[in-house]
Amino acid sequence: MSMATSNAAYPLKFNIISKCGTTAARTAKMQLPHATVDTPVFMPVGTKGSLKALTTDELSKLGCRIMLGNTYHLEILSSSGGLHGYMHWPHALLTDSGGFQMVSLSKLCNIDEGGVTFTSPYDGTELRLTPEESIRIQNGIGADIMMQLDDVVHSSTTGPRVKEAMERSIRWLDRCLAANARPTQQCLFPIVQGGLDSDLRIQSLDALASRDVAGFAIGGLSGGEAKSTFWRIVKLCTERLPAGKPRYLMGVGLPLDLVVCVALGVDMFDCVLPTRTARFGVALVPEGQLQLKKRQFETDLRPIDDRCSCPCCTGGYSRAYLATLLKEDGVTLGCSLLTAHNVAYMLNLMSEMRQSLVDGKFSEFVRHFFRLQYPNPTDYPEWAVEALKSVGVSLLSGEDVKKSSCNVDGSGDVEVK
Repeated sequence: MSMATSNAAYPLKFNIISKCGTTAARTAKMQLPHATVDTPVFMPVGTKGSLKALTTDELSKLGCRIMLGNTYHLEILSSSGGLHGYMHWPHALLTDSGGFQMVSLSKLCNIDEGGVTFTSPYDGTELRLTPEESIRIQNGIGADIMMQLDDVVHSSTTGPRVKEAMERSIRWLDRCLAANARPTQQCLFPIVQGGLDSDLRIQSLDALASRDVAGFAIGGLSGGEAKSTFWRIVKLCTERLPAGKPRYLMGVGLPLDLVVCVALGVDMFDCVLPTRTARFGVALVPEGQLQLKKRQFETDLRPIDDRCSCPCCTGGYSRAYLATLLKEDGVTLGCSLLTAHNVAYMLNLMSEMRQSLVDGKFSEFVRHFFRLQYPNPTDYPEWAVEALKSVGVSLLSGEDVKKSSCNVDGSGDVEVK
């Protein structure tokens, strides 16, 4: 039975089905114009209108019901009748605003109050992206969920620039909301900014929570910051965001991070991890990763994972066969098979978390996940142990503990007590 529902006026309904009795994790059904998506959910990234090495039909058969595209790379598609038809994808889409390119292409762009001016890395053409233009393009693409254009700074940035970017992102949000020509067909998520400064994060959170929006994204992380800081900022955000709306943590995709951040209350994730690692010959498995290009796999006739139901593992393709493909002329086929497996692993990981929440066994799932990844408890990452303890899960004792809360000390740093 549904426990909570977000504002029905949005083209998004977020029906919380079950909450963990110990952590902040919850599972929900997120109804969008093109699909009903079960959360917590991982969204594969199709940067240029396609997921590298997989067709949309193959992705659909794996059970994926929402994927991500990027506005900067997809501008041309706004005049082609929308991305759903262009890429033959019948399910939900989320589009990034193009703001992340301010970081990834920082040597090629200039930012001012009006927007961002890019020098194209392809042909040197000067391009201008404003909040209004970002939304115009995303309206044309037709994504179920659009992201505001925000002023992005690298997570390691300190000083006045972080405050400037956070405040500008709030002003740009209002421009994006005003520019949305299809508010009853496309949702717009604001993006929480503020770097690693908890005071700035709180200012951003409070300002965004006062806007009439369907959900929220947490941005500006996963940029190499210390994990001990990363999880505290995530928890600060999830604790202050409205409980009845989805929370999307941008650019995070390591399996360990997904498990911890679901426990902290995050509902949505995206990352290039499963596709990028496949191109390097890395297979994701419950015990961690397999480097299939290593010599030890050249004579290994087992599937990647005999517990996996993906086409690669059930189709008779052995580790040895994949190792040969990835080293020689069959690299394209090898990448395709391995991508299917890695995406399936990520989708299944989320499915297992959702089921554990329905069954009231999420804490047990978390402990089992860690035992598989780290057979020796002394290898548990300290940051993950601390993060889970803060929401009531003790990895080392095997028993749930009293939850702690994030408070802010006088220095503006997040403090856990």
